[in-house]
Amino acid sequence: MRALVVYCHPRPQSFTAAVRDTVIGKLEAVGAETKVLDLYRDGFDPTLGALELEHYADELQNQKPVQAHVDALLWCDTLIFVYPTWWYGLPAMLKGWLDRAMVPGVAFMMPDAVNSNIRPGLTHITRLGVFTTCGASWWLTRIVGAPGRRTILRGVGLLCGKRCRKVFVAHYLMDSSTDKSRAAHLDRVARKMDRLLGASPFAAKAEVAE
Repeated sequence: MRALVVYCHPRPQSFTAAVRDTVIGKLEAVGAETKVLDLYRDGFDPTLGALELEHYADELQNQKPVQAHVDALLWCDTLIFVYPTWWYGLPAMLKGWLDRAMVPGVAFMMPDAVNSNIRPGLTHITRLGVFTTCGASWWLTRIVGAPGRRTILRGVGLLCGKRCRKVFVAHYLMDSSTDKSRAAHLDRVARKMDRLLGASPFAAKAEVAE
């Protein structure tokens, strides 16, 4: 198993860091090869500039500015995101990572003379996990439409393998969280990781529906 953890939080001592450590601990326990992309620590530039956009569809050029990130995507069979939900969606840093790293020829194939729509490029990825925190409640997040969850589980998920296992775990009402709620959430993260790494695809799908 080759796992890529994309971690996005500006504070080293955040609760999100504890979630990340729980995820990594579970990966290490099953002997997975693990790479971590810590976007803030690494100073990742999330801006898709004019020159990159000009070469966006050029598969000979579009990987070069983010080659290490592209190589990590092509290397992994398990892709996990750990981040805080801000304004119901992804932090700008993480959204920028999707913009720049999920390029044509890697994440998806552009339409051509034979195909009128894009086609998946991450079919080697068989596990997809999302671990996040939300200041809002579950019901308010759902009323708004949970755009962050949709972007990764649906958007990125459609680019992965057909029977890709998926889990989504969120601590809602994070701003009023307690030591007890945070500890319980870390336990839930651990259980969900067990399902992501060892459950059948059918059990994993049931987890997503929770």
